[in-house]
Amino acid sequence: MRNTVKFTTAALAAGALALGLTACGSGKSSASHDYSGPLVVAATPVPHAEVLDFVEKNLAKKAGLDLQVKEFTDYITPNTATEDGSVGANYFQTKPYLDDFNKKRGTHLVSVVGVHLEPLGLYSHKVKKSGDLKNGATIAVPNDADNESRALKLLVAGGLITLKPGAGSQATPEDIAKNPKHLQFKEVEAAQTPRSLEDVDAAVINGNYAISAGLKPAKDAVLLETAKDNPYVNLLVVKKGNEHDPRVEKLAKLLTSPEVKKFIEDKYQGSVIPSF
Repeated sequence: MRNTVKFTTAALAAGALALGLTACGSGKSSASHDYSGPLVVAATPVPHAEVLDFVEKNLAKKAGLDLQVKEFTDYITPNTATEDGSVGANYFQTKPYLDDFNKKRGTHLVSVVGVHLEPLGLYSHKVKKSGDLKNGATIAVPNDADNESRALKLLVAGGLITLKPGAGSQATPEDIAKNPKHLQFKEVEAAQTPRSLEDVDAAVINGNYAISAGLKPAKDAVLLETAKDNPYVNLLVVKKGNEHDPRVEKLAKLLTSPEVKKFIEDKYQGSVIPSF
């Protein structure tokens, strides 16, 4: 039986309030760690919750792990829920996104292990090749700092633009040095990029949202990130101090097992790539 609960941003309003209250302190919980009971993990539906469901159904019981999955449809509440203790861990984000989130929101979250890569892709209903984009075409990009800079780097790799020297992990369209096609950029929430395809010439979409929208990154993207030396591996994350929770250590081992590697390769056919 699937042990998953779906949540949206509003579902954890109380948790977000608790985070705001604790943020005024040192960031350390006054309560002792309680590692009894199930490990509740926050995850976005695809592929993260699907991978966790595979672990829960096929591997967890034998490993002595009581695993529960809570699904979220955004990139913020899984982190605030992990920070305030509403969940014990999360699985949905990359290291650059995690670092930026900690810096901007004062959270104390750390990576436990890297699990997979979801190549970022450029998709279009109007062209079959990125080079066929017309002069002045509009491209939708995610509006959070990490994913927007990642999107721009993808366009650089595809030869569509160049960035100013020194433009790094916080690059925005203002950092574009050369734009031969005079491309226009529409900044939208990452989760909304698939829907934006109807209104723009192309959109840069995160792998999980592309798959959820019925797209196959390895087949449908007109431009796709390379997996080689890619820093955007998706991580299992906990609040600092919980890295050695025995339940977390068990889950980290299971998520990087040969069984999970085979599951990812068979199910996603190159649209999600194991990083171990």
